[in-house]
Amino acid sequence: MSPSMTPARRRRAANNGIAVVVSAVMIFPVYWMLATAFKQRGHILSAVPQFFPWPISLENFRRALGKPHFWVFVGNSLTVTLSSVVLSLVIALFAAIAIARFRFHGRRALMAVLVLVQMVPMSAMVIPVYLMLRSINALDYLPGLVLTYMTFVLPFTIWTLRGFVEGVPVELEEAALVDGCGRLQMYVRVLLPLLMPGIVATSIFAFVNAWDDYLFAYVIMKSQANYTLPVWLVSFKTAESVDYGAMIAASTIFSIPVLVFFLLVQRRLVGGMTSGAVKG
Repeated sequence: MSPSMTPARRRRAANNGIAVVVSAVMIFPVYWMLATAFKQRGHILSAVPQFFPWPISLENFRRALGKPHFWVFVGNSLTVTLSSVVLSLVIALFAAIAIARFRFHGRRALMAVLVLVQMVPMSAMVIPVYLMLRSINALDYLPGLVLTYMTFVLPFTIWTLRGFVEGVPVELEEAALVDGCGRLQMYVRVLLPLLMPGIVATSIFAFVNAWDDYLFAYVIMKSQANYTLPVWLVSFKTAESVDYGAMIAASTIFSIPVLVFFLLVQRRLVGGMTSGAVKG
């Protein structure tokens, strides 16, 4: 660093350097997955690392997409994931408004339960969830998997949205009611736009939770026609060998919907909507 730099500039330069190092460490596994997906089969397990795939090959993607029933698994994953996200957000939104705006017996106990439930490891719930779904004949059934994902997403979603609802001034709602809005109109036109950052944040969590899950999809689904993409990824490993190239190419394909979903909603993650709404 230059001796003429002020202490503030030195701190800024040090912080930027740390940020660059941390970003590189986090991004490198993703880059390595992409680079490996485009390598030729003989270069993937080479003793000498090849950081840049050359010549570029699409053979791994052809083998991955050539697997039977690929589009069936895509449809199953999209159905389960989108259903989980939409239903969780609708239920959590009403629950968060009720907890934040109304006072009722058991409110504090409910909030404590929401926190405690999130501390339970998902793996510890495999057997109870399996027995519950078996008792209602929901095993090997996509709605049963949706119900399972909602069980784990709802506590976090309700707790997060409750904080956003409490951050919205009650005066905005009262002003809308005075101006002639009905209660439903007030929720749709005033409260809902202000809650969009929280809705987007929780939708990302719900989407990733449902899209990436392997354990429950593997345990609950028995027929191949109901498998989701995480279970499909295991098919590249057989008793004889593992097709690493096709598996990594499949993992790359599997990551694309999450990236697309995030790009579609990332603008809504910017906060400050409440402060902007009260101006004027």
